[in-house]
Amino acid sequence: MKIVVDKDIPFIWGVLEEFAQVVYLPGKEIVPEVVKDADALVVRTRTKCNASLLEGSSVKFIATATIGTDHIDLEYCAAAGIAVKNAAGCNSGGVMQYVFTSLFALARKNDIILTGKSVPDFKIGIIGVGNVGTKVAAFGEYLGFEVLRCDPNKEREQTLAFNRGEIPLKDFKDFYSLEYVLKQSDIITLHTDLNPSSRGLAGEEFFSKMKEGAIFINSSRGEVVHDKALKKYRNKLKGLILDVWNGEPDIDLDLLNMADIATPHIAGYSYEGKVNGTTMAVKALAEYFNIEPLKNFRITPPDRNTNFFNKENLTQNQISEYFENIFPIFEHCADLKRNPQDFEKLRSNFKYRREFYVI
Repeated sequence: MKIVVDKDIPFIWGVLEEFAQVVYLPGKEIVPEVVKDADALVVRTRTKCNASLLEGSSVKFIATATIGTDHIDLEYCAAAGIAVKNAAGCNSGGVMQYVFTSLFALARKNDIILTGKSVPDFKIGIIGVGNVGTKVAAFGEYLGFEVLRCDPNKEREQTLAFNRGEIPLKDFKDFYSLEYVLKQSDIITLHTDLNPSSRGLAGEEFFSKMKEGAIFINSSRGEVVHDKALKKYRNKLKGLILDVWNGEPDIDLDLLNMADIATPHIAGYSYEGKVNGTTMAVKALAEYFNIEPLKNFRITPPDRNTNFFNKENLTQNQISEYFENIFPIFEHCADLKRNPQDFEKLRSNFKYRREFYVI
C-alpha cells in the first residue's frame, strides 16, 4: 500500500511506515504523477483533490487533517468511489482563542471598551454556528457579551431535534436573520464553511448593512469575503481583523495594510488543534484500511497544559494580557505586514501555541 502525505502535517512522520510505503511532499507538489499508484492521501488545504489530480489514479481514500473540505471535490470523489474523511472540529478551540485574543488585543490598542457596566449590551454576531461558531458563542457568553447567532441550517437542525425531544428547552438557542445580526452587532465574526452559498457572502450588501463602527473578523475562508466591497466599506468599521485571504498566498496588499490585525491563516494553529487533526486523520485511515494497531492512535503532549482561564475579578486589560501572553498576536501581525511575500513560510514555520481552557 502507498500513502502520500503532506509533509507539513505535524506528528505524522514515522507513524504509517510500518504499514505502507509513505511519500512525504509539500501540499502543492502532490500531483497526478505522484498519486497515480497511491492508495490513500493525507492532505491539508493546499492540495486540491479534484478530477485533475485523481482521475486515472488508484486512490481509494482521502483524509484531510483540516476542518474544511472545500479543497476536495466531494461530488467527484463520491462518483469515483473515493472515500473522504475530514477532521471536523479539530481546531475549533484554537480559532475561538484567536477570535478573542485578537479582539481584546485590538481593544487594548485602540482604547475600545468591551466589558464592564458601560457596555451591558455589547453584541457579537456569529455567522456560521458549527464546531467553531458554537465555541465562540459559548465563550462570548461566558465573558458577558450578548451573542447573536446566524445559521439557517443549524437553526433548522435544532428545531427538528427539539421537536423530536432530543434537546431540552434550556439548551434551545435563538437564531436570527443575517440582516438583523448585521444591523445589531458591534462585532461580526465569520465561521461559515466555504460552499456555493457562502462564497462572496460578505459583499456590497453585507457591509452596507453592518452597524456603523462595528468590528469585522474573518477566520473562516478568504473566499467568503468580496475584497473590493470590504475595501470600499473599510472606513465604516472600527476594527478589521483578518486571518484568511483570497488568493493565498498572493494576498491583496492594500487590504493587508488596511487591517488592524493581519495574520497568515494561523487562527487554528494551536498545538491541541494540530494534535487533534493528525490524530483524527490517522484514525480515519486506520478504520478504512482496517489497520488495527492505529485505530487507537494517540499523541502524547510533551507537558501538561496549564493554561486555565477564570474571568473572575479580571479587568479588560488583564484579560487581554492573559490572552496575549499565550498568543502574542501583534508579533505575528508585524511579521506578515513586513514580509507578505513570505506568507507560506510564516505559516509553515509557525510555532504552535497552547490553547486555554475555562475553569
